[in-house]
Amino acid sequence: MNLADPIIWIALMEIIWVNILLSGDNAVVIALAARSLPPKQQRAAILGGSGAAIVLRVVLTLFAVQMLQYPFLKLIGAVLLLWMGVQLLAGNEGDGDITASSSPGAAIRTILVADLVMSLDNVIAVAAAADSAPLEARIPLLIAGLGLSIPLIIFGSTMLLRLMERFPIIITVGAALLGFVAAEMGMTDPSVSDWVHLHLHNLEIPIRLFCAAAVVVVGQQLAKRQEAGQRADEQTV
Repeated sequence: MNLADPIIWIALMEIIWVNILLSGDNAVVIALAARSLPPKQQRAAILGGSGAAIVLRVVLTLFAVQMLQYPFLKLIGAVLLLWMGVQLLAGNEGDGDITASSSPGAAIRTILVADLVMSLDNVIAVAAAADSAPLEARIPLLIAGLGLSIPLIIFGSTMLLRLMERFPIIITVGAALLGFVAAEMGMTDPSVSDWVHLHLHNLEIPIRLFCAAAVVVVGQQLAKRQEAGQRADEQTV
């Protein structure tokens, strides 16, 4: 693995950024599941649940990287990434049904199950980011990227959430990054990569930028519609 290759460092930064950005909900789940425990048990539940979730996520991501080598799966993954980026800006929340647990063991189980369900988007996005790196560097990059981002999620989740609330541009840039990665992922699918390289070679960057911009525009429009709907509901109450 050539560490002087800028593609490797770009892929590493994408892995870390995408994983942190998409793990905000997971951090909220951890806090909700452990909120009723005494402080010492809270720390045990958070560390135990997060540790188990990290192992699970690494395994799932390794499988995802291998699966993306099959035809058409990258195209499906690209569509999912575009949808994730739009939803990120639309602001759909799904954590309200996570109940507090009465023991560290129950909290760890809650965190693990919730993280398994909610980490599917992380797994696809991180695998897509790693896919842009040279083949021999993908596994080391995944391990390094996840290893660097997980501590930030566990110990800095509150700060990250506050920063995202204070500077919404962080969310917008993250959504655009998902659109950019989605286009890159789709164009490298084995079923279309040769055709893309032959006919769209000079348009690959513009297509990626277009997808990034499209995610932002569509996501913002959906967010505005949701806000208008909420205001209308409040006025009718």
